[in-house]
Amino acid sequence: MTLPAGVTAKASEMRAIGVDPSDRRRHSALGIEDLHGISTGPARHLETGSLSFADMSALAPALTRTILVVEDEASIAEAVATRLRSEGFEVVVALDGTSGIELCRRLGPDLVVLDLMLPGIDGLDVCREIQRDHPVPVLMLTARDSETDLVVGLAVGADDYLTKPFSARELVARVHALLRRVERRPGSQQLPRRLGAVTIDPESRRVQLGGDPVHLTPTEFDLLAYLAERPARVFTREQLLAQVWGYHDGAGTRTIDSHVRALRRKLGNPIVRTVHGVGYAAGGES
Repeated sequence: MTLPAGVTAKASEMRAIGVDPSDRRRHSALGIEDLHGISTGPARHLETGSLSFADMSALAPALTRTILVVEDEASIAEAVATRLRSEGFEVVVALDGTSGIELCRRLGPDLVVLDLMLPGIDGLDVCREIQRDHPVPVLMLTARDSETDLVVGLAVGADDYLTKPFSARELVARVHALLRRVERRPGSQQLPRRLGAVTIDPESRRVQLGGDPVHLTPTEFDLLAYLAERPARVFTREQLLAQVWGYHDGAGTRTIDSHVRALRRKLGNPIVRTVHGVGYAAGGES
């Protein structure tokens, strides 16, 4: 298969682009820390000795999953691809948004790692375009940490984000968690649920507000469905991260807040209620 312009060489050609894979300081400056200084085996909690949820991926049977990396910095793109390939993934890299959209349509990847700042078509437009064709988990990479940028990124269909610089270990953990969520999403034989004027159909993964369809991103739907299944319970942000995202380290609580805001914007403020000092619960009138 001939890949379009913008697709990089394989990991073995990193030296050809002037990047020394052993130079950790270089990777740190580019936005990736500890690329080669981490163990790919399962880690254990220091206190309990048990395997963390994020590290269970090391024990899972190998499955061939395709990941598309869209990143205009060739050094970062190949560093990310190298680390993901070491986990057993098939990885294709695009250096610009146009190539990323084309490859996503042609390959139908299981997950997309997408940089926010891209030449020409930026990451927000790329995310919006690929989610319009066929929903796919998107992990967005950003060098900016402003709340507005993160909210906008999640609003156009990103499932999660990493702010540069990030560790390769965290990248891998997030990728595995997003893929596990897709695998364990409920199938059929689940009845629609109602939250006030909102109807949630787990089988078709569709949501209606007063009979009108509302487009939710895959993560927004998962969060809403999880809360709707337990309308009397209040969950902390850490609990929601663990149960919906699969993160057990408590990192990324701002992700919860951003998705709650997105649900309220699309479905109305009462859909998710804030329990001050605790977290969130399903809202809406019974």
